[in-house]
Amino acid sequence: MTPSLHLWLIPILPLVGAAINGLMGRRCSRHAVSGVAVAFSGAAFAMALWVASQISSLSLPHLELLSPWIRAGNFQADFAFFLDQLSLLMLLVVSGVGFLIHLYSIGYMWDDAGFSRFMSYLNLFMFFMLTLVLAGNYLLMFIGWEGVGLSSYLLIGFWFTKDSAASAGKKAFIVNRIGDFGFLIALFLLIKHFNTLNFAQLFEQIRPLQPEVAGAGLLTAIGLLLMVGAAGKSAQIPLYVWLPDAMEGPTPVSALIHAATMVTAGVYMVARSHLIFDRAPSALTVVAIIGTLTALFAATIGIAQTDIKKVLAYSTISQLGYMFMACGVAAYSAGVFHLMTHAFFKGLLFLAAGSVIHAVGGEQDMRRMGGLRKYIPWTFWTMTVATFAIAGFPPLAGFFSKDEILWKAYSSPHGSWVFWLIGVVTAFITSFYMFRLWFLTFFGEYRGAQPSSKAKLATEPAAHDSHAPDPHAHDNHGHGHGTPHESPMIMVLPLAILAVLSFVGGWVAIGGRFERFLAPVFDSGLTASVAESAAETGGSTETLLMGISIAAAVSGLFLAWFLYHRQPALPARIAASLGGVYTAVYNKYYVDDLYNTVFVKPLLKGSTTVLWHGVDQAAIDGTVNVAADSARHVSDSVRHMQSGNLRSYAGWVAAGAAAVIAYIIWAGVR
Repeated sequence: MTPSLHLWLIPILPLVGAAINGLMGRRCSRHAVSGVAVAFSGAAFAMALWVASQISSLSLPHLELLSPWIRAGNFQADFAFFLDQLSLLMLLVVSGVGFLIHLYSIGYMWDDAGFSRFMSYLNLFMFFMLTLVLAGNYLLMFIGWEGVGLSSYLLIGFWFTKDSAASAGKKAFIVNRIGDFGFLIALFLLIKHFNTLNFAQLFEQIRPLQPEVAGAGLLTAIGLLLMVGAAGKSAQIPLYVWLPDAMEGPTPVSALIHAATMVTAGVYMVARSHLIFDRAPSALTVVAIIGTLTALFAATIGIAQTDIKKVLAYSTISQLGYMFMACGVAAYSAGVFHLMTHAFFKGLLFLAAGSVIHAVGGEQDMRRMGGLRKYIPWTFWTMTVATFAIAGFPPLAGFFSKDEILWKAYSSPHGSWVFWLIGVVTAFITSFYMFRLWFLTFFGEYRGAQPSSKAKLATEPAAHDSHAPDPHAHDNHGHGHGTPHESPMIMVLPLAILAVLSFVGGWVAIGGRFERFLAPVFDSGLTASVAESAAETGGSTETLLMGISIAAAVSGLFLAWFLYHRQPALPARIAASLGGVYTAVYNKYYVDDLYNTVFVKPLLKGSTTVLWHGVDQAAIDGTVNVAADSARHVSDSVRHMQSGNLRSYAGWVAAGAAAVIAYIIWAGVR
């Protein structure tokens, strides 16, 4: 008999921490609040490590039924947790990186008035994300899916008195609901045609089916609808617009939700649904196209941003596009591999950016930084590791996962040299904008101590956005806006650990070990496989393509060094010469303005004109008001009968009697 792993404890532990801090945190000291938050998130990570140590004695996949849930005819969905190699990997990433970010948050948010509320929200997010990862069916996955959306709304709008933060939280919530609508329709189709949402029973029915090569069919429709949900949660075209605005939340939120965990939920869902996508080639192609275009599109926007967190936000969107490109060419292991390494180096980049913001008193504009490497050496060196990792320099983690995606995009039966070429161009742009951030932030002279001027900000044209430095991303230790300073050790320690993981995290793929580990999960049951196709292509081609991707990374570094270190006045002249092209890129191709014009303003106007004035005021209020006015007028008329005059009463009695007699005579005649 398979032993119970008590998987339910892993998500319940953070939920208990969230409840304790949420209910009693205001009455407790900050040390107690931070102790509860870190202890319960750390216990979840420890439990995940224990589970990982037991898998050699288990037969995977492992299913633990907690209790019955929904029964309707032949349909049933239970509270059940599902463990296989994929969910185990996600479990370790979510709980491990989440635990480090909890540690970092203690130092970053210590002086914030809402400290206990923030730590409670972080624990709550971990509960929902771990539920999503461990779910044994799509319905329980959807509960976790919606829960992380709620947690995201709470954390993005954490500083709710700031209008931009409140608006960003609402924007994330609404855009994600659009994607979730597609996810729900896909679930309804699965229930109707397969009568189950349990992974084991559903995939058992799907496995014998052949690919829908004749065009769109049921599985194609389901796959496309699942991709709509994934595009919302993982910020892909056209539903990516919420993620850059989500940077209004505290920096640990950006690291936890919008780099390492929540935004990868869509990638995880597509990978978990690989049997559906493998039998729906058209849907798989759509996934690859959306991912490839998103990777390139977001990378070009990152070139012109001056807010350090906005650069990382568009970088996140771009890297998620890489993961979807991998899934779209049926290289699910490569996509999940990049998901893992991205959690390390992008989580580190956001936390290091928070350390930079902390060091300079809340400033987020890179043009007012510079020369910080001598003030914050720990932050500089850890962020340097992450920058080289995301750029794809060997032997760091990002090199292995990104190169694997590019290789599979070229060699997979579902791939194309077009996907590979766009991926290489995106890799070059990624290297350029990340080293641009690196040089602007850490090299040259510090530009923050002096008043802003054209001379000091000559490396970029003047900004036209309305973003102001976050007043809450303050110096938590009272150093003000003077000389930059290093972060406290409780913030530096997670940076160091993530830097080590960003360096060595990719080595697990050497010799194909990572792909072999996930192979039982991604066995599609079809004759052709991505691995077989890649093996047939030949090693010399793979070596050549690897060299090209490394050259792209080196070229991006050289160009950034030349423009932002050797010739710092040149970028402003180039931007001025480009005119409208640069302005369009700086303003994110006006996509937000387009959405406001096409969707937001008409909806607001329609809501005001039709729903408010038409339905609410005219129909609902009008009906109630007319009824009240009519009753008032009738009662006002009738009350004159009660005049107190005896002759008037006698007249009314006589009139009434006459009316009764007339009616009797009329009735008798009939």
